[in-house]
Amino acid sequence: MARLFAPYLATALGQPVTVENMPGDSGQKAAAYVAKAAADGNTLLLDSSTFAINPGLFAKLPYDTDAAFSVIGVLAVLPNVLVCHPKFEANKVADLIRMAKAKPGQIAYASSGNGSAQHLAGALFEDVAQVSLKHVPYAGGSAALADVVAGKVPMLFAHVASSKEYLQSNKLRALAITLRKRSKLLPQVESMEEAGVRNYEVQDWNPLVAPAGIAKDRRKQLVDAVVKVLKQPEFVTKVHALGGEVFPNEPDGLAGGFIKTQQVL
Repeated sequence: MARLFAPYLATALGQPVTVENMPGDSGQKAAAYVAKAAADGNTLLLDSSTFAINPGLFAKLPYDTDAAFSVIGVLAVLPNVLVCHPKFEANKVADLIRMAKAKPGQIAYASSGNGSAQHLAGALFEDVAQVSLKHVPYAGGSAALADVVAGKVPMLFAHVASSKEYLQSNKLRALAITLRKRSKLLPQVESMEEAGVRNYEVQDWNPLVAPAGIAKDRRKQLVDAVVKVLKQPEFVTKVHALGGEVFPNEPDGLAGGFIKTQQVL
């Protein structure tokens, strides 16, 4: 998402925008770096749902999530899709639930790591469907996806974009999209709601934040640029290709309420 967004933001701002990957500690390393950066609007953080998840996972963070940042906006929301190896016995979510109740804690699903959106998608599924599964965390989504394709773990709440190729080549099979309605990218795949898992919805999302203390005029410049990018049909089409939807930010960039809602939920 960062590399997709950067050139559009550069054009909107009229200045170069570079992307620096800074993995580590579930996004804490990058967030701490931005929290300590000069509040001139030249150093921004583009994160994922871990930005709101981390305060609930870690007793102490190297930054104050509520006080150290100024929210510029949310770029997009992207659902996951519950995929399985083609030889997995369940053909539908109802089959999976029946099997899981017969073998509690024995049917495994992979994820990109403890506390990841993929992990929480599985945990929420267990809670709503009232089943017990076996969580197998990996050090990243690529490794988890590779082992499900290889048949080492039967299931994964995968990103739509990364799994689409495997679904098209029949190396994976989709059971349900993690939404209440079907996805435009995978219209043939039923939603969790359709599959009988009521009140279940999981979407990853991408907040863009600056260090706290940023000047109002500079923040407004960034907010206006983001809103402009999110309205460009070409950018919207590329987000759709990833299985997502652009987020409808307010004109003043007040997406902070959305972030706090995700933390509460």
